[in-house]
Amino acid sequence: MLRKLLSIPAEEVTFSRRHFRVPTNAVRERLEFVGKSFLHGYHAALSGQGTEALGAQLAQVAMEFRGFAFEGAAMALDLLDQLTPWKAPRVSRFLSGLGAPHVYMAHVGIGWSLARFPLRLEHRLSRLDSVLRWLALNGYGFHEGYFHWPHYAEGSLHPKRLRGYGLRAFDQGLGRSLWFVSGADPEWIGDAIGKFSESRRSDLWSGVGLASAYAGGADARQLKGLRSAAGVHYPHLAQGVVFAAGARNRAGNPADHTELASQLLCDLSAQEAAALSETTRSHAHEDFEPAYEVWRRLIRCHFGQPEPAGVRTGRSFWTFSTTNDGRRHENAR
Repeated sequence: MLRKLLSIPAEEVTFSRRHFRVPTNAVRERLEFVGKSFLHGYHAALSGQGTEALGAQLAQVAMEFRGFAFEGAAMALDLLDQLTPWKAPRVSRFLSGLGAPHVYMAHVGIGWSLARFPLRLEHRLSRLDSVLRWLALNGYGFHEGYFHWPHYAEGSLHPKRLRGYGLRAFDQGLGRSLWFVSGADPEWIGDAIGKFSESRRSDLWSGVGLASAYAGGADARQLKGLRSAAGVHYPHLAQGVVFAAGARNRAGNPADHTELASQLLCDLSAQEAAALSETTRSHAHEDFEPAYEVWRRLIRCHFGQPEPAGVRTGRSFWTFSTTNDGRRHENAR
C-alpha cells in the first residue's frame, strides 16, 4: 500500500509534463533520462527488497547516470523511515554502506524527501553529516524549482520553514533546477537569475554550475556562454562545477561532459577540479559560519573571489522556523 501511495509516475519527469523549455531534442532526451534514472532508483528502494537486491537494481543504470539513481533511492528510503519509524533506520545504513560512494547525491535525494514530507526538519537534518546536511536543503530547493518553478520565478517566494543559511542552501538547489527548467539555455538562465535580488544570485549560479557539470547537456559554445552570463558571479559558477567533479570522482563515474565543463568553466581538468574539492573540504572547519560554506568559499578563492575582510555571519547561523503556533522563531546550530 505504501508503494502504491508513494509511487511517482514516469510522466512526472518529462519536459511536456513540467512545461520545460526544449531548445533541442537531444537536450530534452538527456535531461529526461536523468529523471528516469532517478525514478528507477526511487522505485527500486521503495520495493523494500533488501540491500543486495537494491544494489543489483541500481547497478542496472548506466554508470554516467547511476548517481541519479542513488539520489532517488535515498529519497525513497528516507520517506519510508518517516512513515515506518518503528523499523530500523534505512537511510543511515544506506549512507554508510551501499550509498557511500554516492554520498553527496544521496544527501541531495534526502532533500526530495524533506520537500514531500516536511515534518521534523531540524531533527532529521541533525542526524546527517554536519557538513553534508546542507546538500539535503539543496535537494529541497531543487525539488521546489523542478516541480514548482512558476511559483519561484519572480524571486519573491521563500520556503517558510527555512531561515539564514538554510535559505542559501535552498537557493543553491533552486539554481540547479534552472538547468532543467531552461533546457540548458545560458541566456534564459541569466535572464531568470536576473529577476532575483542581488543577494541571492551567487547561490543560484553555484547551483547552475553544479548541474551543468554533473547532469550535462551543453556543448562547448553553451558552456562558454554560461561563463560569460555569470559575470561577477563566475567564482560561484566555478565552485558548483568543482562540486560536481568531486562528486563524480568520489563515486568513480567520470563523464566526458564533466571534463568539458571543468576545462571550460574552471580552466582545470575534472581530476584537478575533484582534487580541489577534496583538498578544500579537508581545510573547512566550522567557525563563525557552517563548515559547508567555508568549504565553498575556499573553492571560490581559487577562482578569484577574495577572502571577506573581517566580516562573518555571526556565531549562530539560523535555519528553521518550527513553532507549533505557526510563528517564526530561530534555532541556532
